[in-house]
Amino acid sequence: MDELDRRAFTALFADVLETCFGHSLSEPLSESESKHLSNEIEEATGLVIGWRSIKNYAAFLRNPTSGRQENPSVATLDTLARYVLKAPVTTEAERKKNEEYFPYWFRYRESLKHSAQSMVSVAKPRKPIWSGWLMGGLILAAVSCLWLLRKPELQQMTDDFHSTDTSYLSQKGWVLHSPNAVFWNRRGQTPNRLTLFTLKGDNWHKTGEEPQIQNLLLQPIRNDCFRAEVHFTDFVPVANWQQAGLVLLEDTTFAGRSIRISLAYNDFFGGYVRPGEILIQAVASYGKGYTNLEEIAHKPLFQLETANDRRLAANNLKNFAFRIEKQGQKFRFLYSASPVDNFSFKEVATYEFSIKPKYVGIFALKGFVDSTAAMPVAVRYFRLDGEMCE
Repeated sequence: MDELDRRAFTALFADVLETCFGHSLSEPLSESESKHLSNEIEEATGLVIGWRSIKNYAAFLRNPTSGRQENPSVATLDTLARYVLKAPVTTEAERKKNEEYFPYWFRYRESLKHSAQSMVSVAKPRKPIWSGWLMGGLILAAVSCLWLLRKPELQQMTDDFHSTDTSYLSQKGWVLHSPNAVFWNRRGQTPNRLTLFTLKGDNWHKTGEEPQIQNLLLQPIRNDCFRAEVHFTDFVPVANWQQAGLVLLEDTTFAGRSIRISLAYNDFFGGYVRPGEILIQAVASYGKGYTNLEEIAHKPLFQLETANDRRLAANNLKNFAFRIEKQGQKFRFLYSASPVDNFSFKEVATYEFSIKPKYVGIFALKGFVDSTAAMPVAVRYFRLDGEMCE
């Protein structure tokens, strides 16, 4: 590793720490911090760097004169750069096949090299004795600050599900979580739609049940502020607790915090006799160790007392959509329901919640219930846009 590579590695690892922890390295990383960072990198990139290696890198960069040398492989450097630059999730096999030239590491290194050269070019012909030291300090400052001050690359992704082949979904960045092979093999049963099913499970921590959403389709989130949108066709839930919608997750184990919004059916009213209803519900979960959800929104849309009520509900749910907008810790939830496409969105609720979601998922579920039928849910469109934070 030459001097440029070592300097770039130093800046890159500092940027990795800033991305994960929000601060630079002031103390050696503990074992738990190293494991957390290793898990974060694997979640964000799909690639693995062992926690012991991360701990050693941190120790070396904090005290590079200790005599111990660290020479991470180019593959490791590329993985760190992919984490910082918010590259698409991949696997070692896919990287070896499509990106064996490790583009993210070299892009990062070249950016630092160019920034240093541009700083040198502004030096004046007359140089005091101390100018070399000053210029060196300016170069180091530029290298350290460049990536903290850069504009984030805003994510833009859409999918109309004209294909549901696994290769197509993979190219679009989708990650399938908790697959149920029987129902996942039926995902293409509606032409030009992705078909999910309201299967048994839920993402909240119920006593005696493990949190799980079968055939949860996840899209990694690259930006802190974003807008996510999903459109359904002809989804009319008719039994407890059939529902479908969007979920935001801090991790894929459901140990962290989450927020979801769904179109659902309910006929439980605490002993009161009332007709069943189709409603919009938004809930927040604090994750593992918290069995009670926090309800953000509960908006009844249709009461299903008569056959005519059910007919009107089905007509108005022919085209249904959700949108979630995030700015900082503020979330805005919107919906659209109409017999025709491209109908206007209406706000359901705004809510402040301390969560930095890493994934947005399209889901269908029926809670931890065996008796309720598995109902098909046709997904027509999805969109995810990164936005500048205000």
